[in-house]
Amino acid sequence: MISQANTLVVKVGSSLVTNEGRGLDAAAIARWAAQVAALRKLGRRVILVSSGAIAEGMQRLGWSRRPHAMHELQAAAAVGQMGLVQCYESCFRSHGLHTAQVLLTHADMADRQRYLNARSTLRTLLDMGVIPVINENDTVVTDEIRLGDNDTLGALVTNLVEADVLVILTDQAGLYDADPRKHREARLIEQADALDPALEAMAGGTGSAFAKGGMLTKVLAARRAARSGAHTVIASGREPDVLLRLANGERIGTLLAARAVPLAARKQWLADHLTVSGLVRLDAGAVKALTRDGKSLLPVGVVEVSGDFVRGEVVGVVDAGGRELARGLINYSAEETRRIMRRPSGEIEATLGYVDEPELIHRDNLVLL
Repeated sequence: MISQANTLVVKVGSSLVTNEGRGLDAAAIARWAAQVAALRKLGRRVILVSSGAIAEGMQRLGWSRRPHAMHELQAAAAVGQMGLVQCYESCFRSHGLHTAQVLLTHADMADRQRYLNARSTLRTLLDMGVIPVINENDTVVTDEIRLGDNDTLGALVTNLVEADVLVILTDQAGLYDADPRKHREARLIEQADALDPALEAMAGGTGSAFAKGGMLTKVLAARRAARSGAHTVIASGREPDVLLRLANGERIGTLLAARAVPLAARKQWLADHLTVSGLVRLDAGAVKALTRDGKSLLPVGVVEVSGDFVRGEVVGVVDAGGRELARGLINYSAEETRRIMRRPSGEIEATLGYVDEPELIHRDNLVLL
């Protein structure tokens, strides 16, 4: 699988980039740059998603613990980003490669036009032989710092460029069936289906004061990447020549394989929304129509509306128990939806005084989760 990949997204964790928080590990970054340069000579295209800006900023500012205040997180990111990018640039320059800094927020992924612009930019950089180095724009985001992590960002970028493989490099050997720091008998999972729900139970919490994402975020990232048909490898970034060995077909760490048929690009964009503007709850008949028959969502099947959304926003679709089944672009605002819910489409005009679409969410703008 990995040996045949043409485009790889490689995510490097904070503990690796910053040597467990003791400042940037220039030697480690140089080793990854050498491996990426070797992959480029083999014709592989590589995007790096690098953590470490906040951790490097903390080290430069003399902070021993990750702050909780938003303005302090943003300040640390601003300070640390300078050193992080400079280090990557100098390491890749020694191999004759150009790099490009790309700072993204989840808002960039949620807005359709900005999403397409980001995809076009990244594809152009790859075509030019440039190595994009991507990080979340922690200097300006607000709730994304709390909601987001670079494992998720790596999966979003994987889907964005339709990469073949997401490689998540961490300070662990891979995914274990129990926390190896607490259970000596813990067994490394060498391969599993990325969509296997049992994986979440195996994933532990965050192991470092400097790293934000734990193993759970990596499992969820693999599930997200699988929607576009990409496989995920979780492996130790301290393994010698780990990227080259993976590219040569060696089995290292945990392979979480994608089994599902990739979603169409537009539906992948819908599925990749990390937040929704509201929720609509369905009755049993509407759940069946969506999940089994592939139908559009009609107002008559909606029994409850929550949130405050406008036409064209992404809304979650849940069943009676609150489980999210789908999400899609809604044709009516929250206020309008409350007025027409439980009514047949033929009564929309009489209720609202106009009708835009007979469907609340058309099946072409709906993705099942």
